[in-house]
Amino acid sequence: MRSSPAGLRARIDDSPMSRSQWSAIAVCVLLNVLDGFDVLVMSFTAASVSAEWKLSGSELGVLLSAGLVGMALGSLFLAPLADRVGRRALILVCLVLSSSGMLLSALSQSAVQLGLLRVLTGIGIGGILAGSNVIAAEYANRRWRGLAVSLNSTGYAVGATVGGVIAVALQNSSGWRSVFAFGGVATGLLVAVVLWRLPESLDFLLTRRSPHALGRLNALLTAMKQPPLESMPEPDRPATAPAPRLRQILSPAQRRNTLLTWAGFFTVMFGFYFVTSWTPKLLVEAGMSASQGITGGVLLNLGGIFGTTLLGLLAARFALKNVLFGYTLATAALLTVFVPATSVYGLVFVLGALIGLFVNGCVAGLYALTPSVYRVEVRATGVGWGIGIGRVGAIVSPLVAGRLLDAGWEPGQLFLLVAVVLVAGGLAVRAFRITSDAPAPAARENG
Repeated sequence: MRSSPAGLRARIDDSPMSRSQWSAIAVCVLLNVLDGFDVLVMSFTAASVSAEWKLSGSELGVLLSAGLVGMALGSLFLAPLADRVGRRALILVCLVLSSSGMLLSALSQSAVQLGLLRVLTGIGIGGILAGSNVIAAEYANRRWRGLAVSLNSTGYAVGATVGGVIAVALQNSSGWRSVFAFGGVATGLLVAVVLWRLPESLDFLLTRRSPHALGRLNALLTAMKQPPLESMPEPDRPATAPAPRLRQILSPAQRRNTLLTWAGFFTVMFGFYFVTSWTPKLLVEAGMSASQGITGGVLLNLGGIFGTTLLGLLAARFALKNVLFGYTLATAALLTVFVPATSVYGLVFVLGALIGLFVNGCVAGLYALTPSVYRVEVRATGVGWGIGIGRVGAIVSPLVAGRLLDAGWEPGQLFLLVAVVLVAGGLAVRAFRITSDAPAPAARENG
């Protein structure tokens, strides 16, 4: 038995997955379902909220983006705390923040109150996503790591689809406030689920080396059907006074990967939120009816459920970096022919489902790949900042599209622009360098 963290990591990578490992991943998927519901809850209630408070278009736009602003803040400034206090502990704190924000949103009496509470909810979600994706990556073995983390994005697509249906039903029967109340209660219930079934990160226990770390580590190893350790493994690197974690991910050794990660997240999230936010309206602009535009938007989410799962299965056989690059190219190619295909009724819906399949897979692939480019000491910080920069792309994307439409751009030109942006993101991903002590993202990633 090798007596180093890297040796333990290698042993887990080469061992079959246990029930406790899949259980931890399942909880992470549930946490991402919450993200999918939270992103859509404001969209589905926007008309009712606007009617009650007589909001202008710009005021409603601020409400729609407030949650994304909060997610960016949570990813940038809250998620790095997971490297200090633990992934599980931060997730629990963030669940309380999100649940409180959703429940208080149901009681809000003005657009200003609701907007501030949307930011609070988003801050919690941003912290949850960074921690859950890191835990999913760390508990999966090498073969199934790509599937484990891509299933998190499948959870997002499920939350966006099923949660949207629930939101419509609740709103029709009990008003828009009931939708937020439902989200707050569901989020609160996840606190109990995390306490019950989500363990702390193995790599965090190995790195922080608290007085009770050995006992907690052996309990987790026993549940994973791994032999316990007699003592804590010796660190792979000598202990030194750590620099601030943001400075570490921007150090000369990590700067290249960090900038590429930021570029990848920004461009992929830019493309993803353009597609999910604007496709229904742009289909109408291209000559389709309003109901046909909505159908196209629904198919994007349905395609995403299959796309993220497919990416995980492919990552079990091929290098995830190559699979993700292929996904970005496929999405770009489909976007270039999407608008010209609107004249063929059935074809445009098939293309819409395929775009949803690949663009959701791009997001899933980034979540799966990013933990492998950072050392464990700064992994949550690196992933959190990547997601945070991605949220900036998500916020900018609808604004840019709106400005370009006002400037006279045609829908086909907008889709072509996003295709170019996604290709740039794919090239950034191809340039990633995998860190030797990080969990390898796929079976052949280092080969």
